[in-house]
Amino acid sequence: MTDASPATGLAQIGVVGMAVMGSNLARNFASKGHTVAIYNRSPEKTRAVMAEHGAEGNFVPSETIEDFVASLERPRKAIIMVQAGAATDAVIDQLASAMDDGDIIIDGGNSLFTDTIRREKEVAARGRHFVGAGISGGEEGALRGPSIMPGGPKESWETLGPLLEDISAKVDGTPCVTHIGPDGAGHFVKMVHNGIEYADMQVIGEAYHLLRYGAGLTPAELADIFSTWNEGDLDSYLIEITAEVLRQTDAKTGKPFIDVILDAAGQKGTGRWTVKEALDLGVPVTGIGEAVFARALSSAIAQREAAQRIGLPAGEVTTLDDLGVDKDAFVEDVRRALYASKLVAYAQGFDEINAGSQEYGWDLEPGALARIWRGGCIIRAKFLNRITEAYENDPKLPSLLLDPYFKQELEGGLIDAWRRVVITATQLGLPVPVFASSLSYYDSLRSNRLPAALIQGQRDFFGAHTYKRVDMDGTYHTTWSGSREEIDA
Repeated sequence: MTDASPATGLAQIGVVGMAVMGSNLARNFASKGHTVAIYNRSPEKTRAVMAEHGAEGNFVPSETIEDFVASLERPRKAIIMVQAGAATDAVIDQLASAMDDGDIIIDGGNSLFTDTIRREKEVAARGRHFVGAGISGGEEGALRGPSIMPGGPKESWETLGPLLEDISAKVDGTPCVTHIGPDGAGHFVKMVHNGIEYADMQVIGEAYHLLRYGAGLTPAELADIFSTWNEGDLDSYLIEITAEVLRQTDAKTGKPFIDVILDAAGQKGTGRWTVKEALDLGVPVTGIGEAVFARALSSAIAQREAAQRIGLPAGEVTTLDDLGVDKDAFVEDVRRALYASKLVAYAQGFDEINAGSQEYGWDLEPGALARIWRGGCIIRAKFLNRITEAYENDPKLPSLLLDPYFKQELEGGLIDAWRRVVITATQLGLPVPVFASSLSYYDSLRSNRLPAALIQGQRDFFGAHTYKRVDMDGTYHTTWSGSREEIDA
């Protein structure tokens, strides 16, 4: 831990942006004994933070960007916690203009990684260092210890690393932070982390939906089930808070809290970015994609209301009893299907990280990423220990699903349960887009032959796009409109 600087009165670290995340991050630094410079474009917010939390540690408030920079010891280190986009660019420009060569600007927001690549080049041209740092853990994580994913120059990490290690979450004494890689690597990894989070949350939602409306369980009963699940392989932050949400009662109506929430999920954009980048990289992240689409469909209120008003046919309405499905057995099947689908979400996320690492020359280490996600972040989960071990055993693992431990897990009854759940959900008319797409992904990965052979034949027929053969090298085309002779293309 770095001591404060009473001799100079200068701060070791500064935070720009005193909304909840920024103020909590500043308080976290102060709680570890650091002197923290704080600044907000609206001075009232800085004053409010000082009035409410000024006694918690050593803060140096400023009301101009010039005073803020002057209050930092060299090399200066300032973390920006403002809205991504134009606001971030404006603050970067102000800081770069006021700082000196070798000073470090850190963007701790959810910025698009390509913006970070651009900004790093622009800031470097001005003699300053720029670090794009993904920070996960929400408001509580920012205050108590987040998972931090900093990119940027290696020399910046040497200066900044001890400070970030101080405030990060710790698991078995290991800080949940590491230098991710150059330029936009940190924000790329945070983007994919959030994409995995989308899929994780959606499959938990699908499990809830199946047990609530398929098995007829009450929110209170489901809270107990999720609490029990949180004691086993599914032990994770998201399972833990799911139980808390389901146990909550609405104070105004006395109804279960879950029943008074509008079923239209919001999103900030990182999930969409994950899917868009995966498309560009040619990586199938089907579970993450379906989770993004599920949020979009949930928010298509007018369409959904019209479909209900018109009464789209659902087929014969059935219950578990109609299907001859035992309720307790179904609950256990859903647990297993949830575990398998979560595993696919993480596998697909790491596939995208590996592809991005190759595309942008980052040399990312999947095992190191799994290690820093074990604490502080939203997707922290018990089985991240297993993922860490998987990549430590084989850093070049082609897919997480091929790790011996997870392969054994899948063989140990997960697959049959997964299939039964998707079949039962379909018969009940209950949507399970991530459960189903994740199972299809698994089956595609393990299939000896895929329908892509027919697609290649079709493409060659209408567009002379050519094809390859299984029995000979080379590329070929069939003259479909003529003699149908195969020619070497």
